[in-house]
Amino acid sequence: MNLREYTRRYSDKDNRIAAASYFGTFAVYFASLYLAIAFMGTWWVMLPAGIVHAFASVRLYVLQHDTGHLSLFETRTQNEWAGIGLSPFTFAPYEVMKQNHNLHHAGTGNLDHRETGEIHTMTLAEWEEAGFWDRLQYRLYRNPFILVPIGALFTYFIRYRWPKNTTRFGIRPVLIHNGLVAAWLLTIYALAGWAGLGVYFAFAYLGGMIGVFLVYLQHNFEDTYWDRRPSLSPEMAALQGSSTLDFGHWFDIAVANITCHDLHHFNANIPSYRLRQARYNLPEEWAPRRIGFVEAVKALNLKLWDEEAQRLVPFPKQRETRSSAIQA
Repeated sequence: MNLREYTRRYSDKDNRIAAASYFGTFAVYFASLYLAIAFMGTWWVMLPAGIVHAFASVRLYVLQHDTGHLSLFETRTQNEWAGIGLSPFTFAPYEVMKQNHNLHHAGTGNLDHRETGEIHTMTLAEWEEAGFWDRLQYRLYRNPFILVPIGALFTYFIRYRWPKNTTRFGIRPVLIHNGLVAAWLLTIYALAGWAGLGVYFAFAYLGGMIGVFLVYLQHNFEDTYWDRRPSLSPEMAALQGSSTLDFGHWFDIAVANITCHDLHHFNANIPSYRLRQARYNLPEEWAPRRIGFVEAVKALNLKLWDEEAQRLVPFPKQRETRSSAIQA
């Protein structure tokens, strides 16, 4: 048996499990939002409820990602309607985001098609050839204190109002989606006023930052994989170029197992509710290593792909000045 045959064992969809995951996550999402707003003056209730709401938001986004792969429910129609139903609460227009994500899968690990990735990576050679302003822009972009908070704010609340390739994949669905997002926000305002809307935005923003942090770690770690055709290996790009984050079982449940990203890229037909079992049952010879939380945080310091060393590396240290070299 090869790895492809192994993963097919876990590719069956079950509408009962899918519905429990889908509607159960919505129940947690709305209940936690209600508690956070209703007890907005009571920190020991509002804060835990808001954190739960943030993770529920991430989980809804992952379930929408599943529907885009047609891997949550049993039929295409069920998945597409479920994905559309999720979109006002994830801020991600379903059809365009589905198509963009499929482009991302097709371009994973391909140095000649980095435009399909969520986070841009410059090579070490490109860095050495870049001018001052290009380096400064890239330094700011890859700074985690900019990438995570500002990246989340820009991506989910601004960029997704008109995602890349909107004119290619459908303007009308994006406009309808934006109308549904506005209706959802107006509903919160009508029920809870500006204060309630502020609480919602704060924890939705926290969910966005968790999402950006996870997106970064899915493909940015030291021994990830990049290459160029014709030597590019799709299997290596999927398994070595994507990570498994080992943050604990409860964290996996909170984010619908998107932490098992390597196996997902290898076979996107595996539903999220079977992904962890499939990944953790892998025979040792097929199982790339897992990344713990400490190593994941350290990976935020890795910025450039070194094509010679086949490693993601930090920014080079500043070269010594001529005078210091003479003094040495």
